[in-house]
Amino acid sequence: MKLYQVDAFTGDLFKGNPAGVCILDRQLSEEIMQNIAMEMNLSETAFLLKQGDVYRLRWFTPEKEVDLCGHATLASAHVLWEEGYLEREQEAIFDTKSGILKAFTNGEYITLDFPLEVAEPVEPPEDLIKAINVPFLFVGKNRMDYIIEVADEEVVKMLKPDFELLEQVEARGVIVTSASSNPDYDFVSRFFAPGVGIKEDPVTGSAHCCLGPYWSKKLKKNRLIAFQASKRGGILKLNILGERIHIGGKAVTFFRTEIKI
Repeated sequence: MKLYQVDAFTGDLFKGNPAGVCILDRQLSEEIMQNIAMEMNLSETAFLLKQGDVYRLRWFTPEKEVDLCGHATLASAHVLWEEGYLEREQEAIFDTKSGILKAFTNGEYITLDFPLEVAEPVEPPEDLIKAINVPFLFVGKNRMDYIIEVADEEVVKMLKPDFELLEQVEARGVIVTSASSNPDYDFVSRFFAPGVGIKEDPVTGSAHCCLGPYWSKKLKKNRLIAFQASKRGGILKLNILGERIHIGGKAVTFFRTEIKI
């Protein structure tokens, strides 16, 4: 079976978010897919199995399967076009735990068609307050994650969460965000998910299903440019369309190989 590593939400190697992409020649057991993801030791490894015109897509961290992942979907679409599994003018259609997801090319960019994951205001649990340990301007939660707005970009960048406490918070992850001090971007964010084996994810497409509608409402605009302020960093172009969001980014292949199971 073919195995790729792709840096997503960047046009440069060694930036963005690396994802594994495994093109299956047959259905594998969850145990084997989990072991491959553990062996890859990336925040996500995607597994694709062709079923007619659709690809069945599943995402695994080194520790567990997740319901939605943006950067590994972007990486998967990139592989399908770059390696000739699909023609560039063809849409990539994925059957996932979050329903049917689509991707299409837009010049140098790949655009993902994802559902919105709007957060509702909530009272933060004590472990979350202590783990983040900075003043909150807003706390919300959707079906997957908490979202926290803080005072400014400097707070986002300097944040050092208590990961042991954060792991006790009942959520896939925690998004910390602020308006951007750089005029090139509308907002910045970081994403922490120690509960699923990822202390900090470099660039998180699925988190922007929550960030997009949040900042769209605050800034009163549907088109946004986001920067995820991790060590590797990544840029995402967002367009809010009703109950969907288009998330645009670049991708570049680091390696391709074969595995034998």
